[in-house]
Amino acid sequence: MTVTLPLPVGRGPLTLRARHLLPIGADSIENGWLTIEGGRIVAIGRGRPSGPVHDLGEAIILPGLVNAHTHLEFSDLTRPLSAMHGLPAWIEQVVALRRARLLDPAREPARLTAAIGLGLRESAAAGVTAIGEIATALHPGPMADGPRMRVFYETLGLLPGSMAAAEATLVRGLERMGRSGLSVGISPHAAYSVGQLLGRNVIRQAVVRRLPVAMHLAESRDEAELLATGGGAFRSLLEGLGAWRPEAPPRLLGVADWISWLARPPRGIVVHGTFLPEDPMALARLARHRDRLCVVVCPRTTQAIAGRLPPVDSFRAAGVRVAIGTDSRASNPDLSVLSECRTLVEGGLVSPAESLAMATRNGAWALGFDRQSGILTPGMSADLVILRPAGRTADPHEAAINPDTQMIATLRRGRVIA
Repeated sequence: MTVTLPLPVGRGPLTLRARHLLPIGADSIENGWLTIEGGRIVAIGRGRPSGPVHDLGEAIILPGLVNAHTHLEFSDLTRPLSAMHGLPAWIEQVVALRRARLLDPAREPARLTAAIGLGLRESAAAGVTAIGEIATALHPGPMADGPRMRVFYETLGLLPGSMAAAEATLVRGLERMGRSGLSVGISPHAAYSVGQLLGRNVIRQAVVRRLPVAMHLAESRDEAELLATGGGAFRSLLEGLGAWRPEAPPRLLGVADWISWLARPPRGIVVHGTFLPEDPMALARLARHRDRLCVVVCPRTTQAIAGRLPPVDSFRAAGVRVAIGTDSRASNPDLSVLSECRTLVEGGLVSPAESLAMATRNGAWALGFDRQSGILTPGMSADLVILRPAGRTADPHEAAINPDTQMIATLRRGRVIA
């Protein structure tokens, strides 16, 4: 089977035909085609369309993948940080890495920009057309020929002074990133790193500005121990970092309360949620607010740090949307969303078709891009992935996540970005 590239470029419509079209949310189309004009899908059908056709042969066309949670600042790492001692020890390494990089403040902005560029290019080459990015500093801005982004400005603070400074920095950062043309959001970091007062004010900002929010929750039992008793490995970590004063411990919110707060803005993302099933009240609130909340799982990161796969079956039983992220190269060997899909399928948690829906339609919904991308249907942006299976296949969903399948091209708004 031969796929001819580059795709023809012109002002007129472009019709692509492939052996399999996977619209997501609708039945797959064998011998399907779609027509792109003005960066959008204008028609979809089966068989032979009228007019010129660019025939991709035995290829599979599906919506561009959505990496709904990642930290691109670590995209210049060649291997993940050690996760063998659990989440608090891994976070300690992350903090040490960030502090080391800030020892040369003059070079850090250029390093950060370069790392994010590496991550965007790697993502595009892996079929990703939309990203939910967590930013701990001012983001360099969108990349015209890369994936679209929703940048969640991260904030954290436990001590009174640090919480006030964090809120002020958040407001300035949102305004500056918004002026740069970025789609923005807010990320209160985690239940163990955001005090109650800061959390209330951050959520208020999201409600007033009508911005989505994303937060790491229920990642480890160490987190649960801190929230329940005020002690454990996280308490030791926070004291060592100077973020916890024993004489005046911060007021923290439990996971169930945070879930209720995350449901106040237009849309909210619970990141990881690995141990949520062990908190019945939190899981019940997640189910209650499923019209506004989505869980983003990062299977390989969760496997590395928590020693288990995400509890996808519990989320689905609660009727909650589940999307997929890669976390970062600090916890993952690469930024491949299809590898995350494969991990869930091989773990017996979902079917190939279900994993692809999580990696496209659900991810687009989580980021607020569901009116632009995530499915193939007329009127949507022409954000596509073209794959070439190793041979003819009866199940194109299974072929799409097969490691032997080749990535041929990634298109955003009808333009090839990888």
